[in-house]
Amino acid sequence: METISRPAALVRQGSLKLYSTSLKVSDLKRPNFYTISKLDPADAGPGYQRLLNDGRAKRLADYLIDGQTEHDAFLPTSIFLATNKDISFDPATNTITFDVSQIGPFNVVDGQHRIAGLVLAAEKNADMLEFEIPVNIAVNLDEISQMCHFLIVNTTQRSVDRAIEQQIVARLTKMIGLEKTPTMPRWIRRQVEKGEDARALAVANHLNDEPSSPWYGKIRMANDEGDGGTINQKSFITSLRRHIFSANNPLSNPVWDGNRPLILLNYWKAIIELLVDGSETQTVIFKTNGVELFHTVSPTVFTHLAAKSDFKKDTIKALLKRGFGNLPPEHIGMSHSEWWHRGGAASGLNRGAIGKLANALSLAMNVQENASGVQL
Repeated sequence: METISRPAALVRQGSLKLYSTSLKVSDLKRPNFYTISKLDPADAGPGYQRLLNDGRAKRLADYLIDGQTEHDAFLPTSIFLATNKDISFDPATNTITFDVSQIGPFNVVDGQHRIAGLVLAAEKNADMLEFEIPVNIAVNLDEISQMCHFLIVNTTQRSVDRAIEQQIVARLTKMIGLEKTPTMPRWIRRQVEKGEDARALAVANHLNDEPSSPWYGKIRMANDEGDGGTINQKSFITSLRRHIFSANNPLSNPVWDGNRPLILLNYWKAIIELLVDGSETQTVIFKTNGVELFHTVSPTVFTHLAAKSDFKKDTIKALLKRGFGNLPPEHIGMSHSEWWHRGGAASGLNRGAIGKLANALSLAMNVQENASGVQL
């Protein structure tokens, strides 16, 4: 048996039951004592943790080893562990007792870098095995609650990567009607209930995973360590939320949830066929500037298409082509593929310039013609 007994204080926060205690590094190193439920960008499972930063863990380990030598190693911040089981507590002695093989592995809700640094330090200096670390252990906490608490800890106390936040919020949006969720800060709950992250991720995942998509493999999703991709998930999702889900865009209506990814796929296919000349790896279309400009223009595009109930690629292509043809001379460059080549005019755009170009293209698409083809 891998039984551990430790002095502990029982802490109740609403329905959350915590035991505040301490553990030795030797406890952390026990087989199957803890696990880290990492967010997998290719999986919709329950994972929520960011990837371990090995450099950060090594820097902590080096500090701890140096401090242990001088007997002044200092790491007061507690680790947050969680289990969906209960732990035996003796109120007479204020002691918790548990068998690791029955209770473990604990999920690390907060503190994975501290644990990694401690374990690494102990591998280099056996004296670190006796080093104690403050620990809060939450019991009877299911996986969705652990995910929520990770989000709360890492957004109310210190920042977590926005892409990971988007993924977690999207998953909570899908679960909130099916699972019981703990109380969350109002701004997080509003974000979850609004559902924009989930709907935007559905678009991004479809564009990134569909082999016929011009965006196939070009969006670097959260926790994706590969070198591929021309834009990261955070930027792409932020742009979708800002422009596709804006009040003036017909596609913001939830009625389009099922077809929105297909409509956006047609939209980007039309853009690429008009503006990419074959050297697509050298075009700014697939970078933030291209995404921002065409997402900014999209309310005008989809207002025209919704009026006709026609979202086919060729219809979109014809509308954009008409807009390019009506551009004033000072903006006509963006209708040519060379203008979008990396290192060219499109590469140096700032947000203000992107806004002016998008406005010019929107106005050009709204130009009406009479039966004789004369602009009105």
